Amino acid sequence: MQQASWFEDIVIRCVRYAFAYIPASIGRVFFSKLVSLPFLRFRMLRHGYLHSPIHWKEIKRRDFSALWIIQDTTSRPDIVIYYVHGGGFSMGSSYFYLEFLLAYITLLQEAGYTNPAILALEYTLVPDSSYPTQIQQSLSGYRYLLTQIPASRIVVSGDSAGGTIILSMLLHLAQAFKASQMHQIPLTDTPAPQLPALAALISPWTTLVSPKDQNTSSDYLDATSLHLYARQYSSAHSTSDPLISPGNCKDTALWKRASPEKGYFVIFGKEEVFAPEIRKWVSLMEEDVGVDIGVKEEKGGIHAWPVASLFLSSSKEARQKGLKNLVSQIRERVG
Repeated sequence: MQQASWFEDIVIRCVRYAFAYIPASIGRVFFSKLVSLPFLRFRMLRHGYLHSPIHWKEIKRRDFSALWIIQDTTSRPDIVIYYVHGGGFSMGSSYFYLEFLLAYITLLQEAGYTNPAILALEYTLVPDSSYPTQIQQSLSGYRYLLTQIPASRIVVSGDSAGGTIILSMLLHLAQAFKASQMHQIPLTDTPAPQLPALAALISPWTTLVSPKDQNTSSDYLDATSLHLYARQYSSAHSTSDPLISPGNCKDTALWKRASPEKGYFVIFGKEEVFAPEIRKWVSLMEEDVGVDIGVKEEKGGIHAWPVASLFLSSSKEARQKGLKNLVSQIRERVG
């Protein structure tokens, strides 16, 4: 709050009020394609762009939908970010994140990748459907990616609830592989695919319902609303199920099987509601599981601050700071 400009402060206060008191059914309209895409085109036009210099198209298949974003459509990508957006499982769309994702692509190219691409999952929102629909869709999107590029060139990434889906997807892959090894019926109808190279997560919602979730004076999240969204997402299942709420998974052997070859990078804000549970999960992965995990805890940062900063901050440096941290880690670990 001390670092924020007057514009940032007003917006965060409005978002905090909306998150606590306005139903998700209204909020999801603001984050939808019908609202977000015209707003993005208006912002592009202000800067002299009639058309995006980076190509995107919708992919709609029977088992999943997504946005495919790529620098050069005539050649194969040398790295793909499989991105899952946040929004409490109840709001959000890839189109709301499109400006963020276009910046992601640009910074990857500046970091040395010749043709970076992003597959942004457009999963079904709650209450239209609940768990395990979102996990099944994420698995389908991942299998599709494996037909386009080797697993060693895939980085799974996401923020908030998208981070939950990513971690749950990795656990499901590991669980399915374990079942197939033991000649049991696997959790998925096809053999488990290879794991991605790296998981790069922004403020992941590791534990769906936790007493550690406490409102802070700076963050815009509201613990009561979060727990309501969590119960709607889990529906008939328990919110403490480790495959639904990854922070509840204490099976170190399962986490070892689920962890990408290059490990994890987690970026979050020191002031956010999820911070205590994120630290707890990071500690588990470092000390008990023993995987390589990089952490960036931003002093004064709020929930999903790399995404929020891109929209709210007034300087280019501040807007790109979080994304540059992500891209730097991806370049260093995946190469």
